[in-house]
Amino acid sequence: MDKRIYLCLAHMSGQEQKYIQEAFDTNWVVPLGPNVNGFEEDLKRFVESAPNGKTMDWAVANGKEVVALSAGTAAVHLALIALGVQAGDEVICQSFTFCASCNPIKYLGATPVFVDSEPDTWNIDPDLLEEAIKDRINKTGHKPKAIIVVYLYGMPAKIDEIMDIARKYDIPLVEDAAEGFGSRYRGRVCGTFGEYGVLSFNGNKMITTSGGGALICPDKEAKQNVMFYATQARESYPYYQHEHIGYNYRMSNICAGIGRGQMTVLEEHINHHKQLATLYTQLFAKIPGIAFHGCPSEDIDSNYWLNTITISPDLHVKGEEKAYAEKVQGAVGGAAGVTHSAQSTHTECEPNRNVEAIRMALDAAGIESRPLWKPMHLQPVYKGCPSYVNGISESLFKQGLCLPSGPYVSEKDAARIVTVIKQHIEP
Repeated sequence: MDKRIYLCLAHMSGQEQKYIQEAFDTNWVVPLGPNVNGFEEDLKRFVESAPNGKTMDWAVANGKEVVALSAGTAAVHLALIALGVQAGDEVICQSFTFCASCNPIKYLGATPVFVDSEPDTWNIDPDLLEEAIKDRINKTGHKPKAIIVVYLYGMPAKIDEIMDIARKYDIPLVEDAAEGFGSRYRGRVCGTFGEYGVLSFNGNKMITTSGGGALICPDKEAKQNVMFYATQARESYPYYQHEHIGYNYRMSNICAGIGRGQMTVLEEHINHHKQLATLYTQLFAKIPGIAFHGCPSEDIDSNYWLNTITISPDLHVKGEEKAYAEKVQGAVGGAAGVTHSAQSTHTECEPNRNVEAIRMALDAAGIESRPLWKPMHLQPVYKGCPSYVNGISESLFKQGLCLPSGPYVSEKDAARIVTVIKQHIEP
């Protein structure tokens, strides 16, 4: 194979050029315009849709509004602002996630309270969530200001149980569906259950606007408030009057044009990811010691943004003795951005040697793979933050690996990926 297989890259449909050209032709190249409005309407229709054209009662989702933004991280930030999170507050956040889920808590001077996962979906454990709420009230005299649940790798959480707890304690829920765009729980689009829902259109997501995100809001009033803060929080005077701190978070008309074109292939992308998941499931079923992470119940319909496996600690892999022998140069997988040089080959918590050996073998074969997210309660930057753990996310981090899953990954590619893994397992 003469091409490198990347983890997940969005696929352009050919429709994007039409909307981009319209933006240039009409000189709408700013963070507002027809494409922004059109993209928001496209997103609104989708998040209120029933699956596969089925007729269902969507009264619970109707009335939702969508704001297109510069990033999913911006959406998390604005959701917390809209919920009144301030310095000194506490916000509960799923620990097993990417840092963008919790960094905005710190932007506001609030404190993250990390809660571990349950083993079925790998998302926030409802029982541990309630335990954390009770303990924070007991220790601080105040309940947390918000709860952030994440749909890890596209897998829906046990949202009914989580919503019951949020309602019981009257704490608003923010759904981080950055990885879960198109995933559904009991037929309903993820991101529409809580007070606010976060979407991402980064270059590696289900669809892309090259970079960008969106916030699903409960109603038009909430949307207007979010847009106010997303456009530098200006008062209506004939000059620039600012009474609140605002942000430059609105999506550009050019990026929104890409998004409008991408919406035409969203279902195609979701179906492709699911087909790969089915194939991976079948292929890994024949390899003892490796388990594919699939949907645990019929209620849960994952988009399989990233297909993931866990590798038994008892499984031996060729090259284990070389795992962590050298410092990694740059970001794993060639991710964009600047990284600090690693100070050592090891950290206090890292994937098992057999997992790293498989990652290295795949990389040598031109195949990108990555460990699962390192839980936030184990990250040095969040040392000292309250955490409620059960060992699930730490165990998964040590045993798990993300496999190529994007639209450019063919079934032939997937079969080769599994073959390379199988070839490196010691008999």
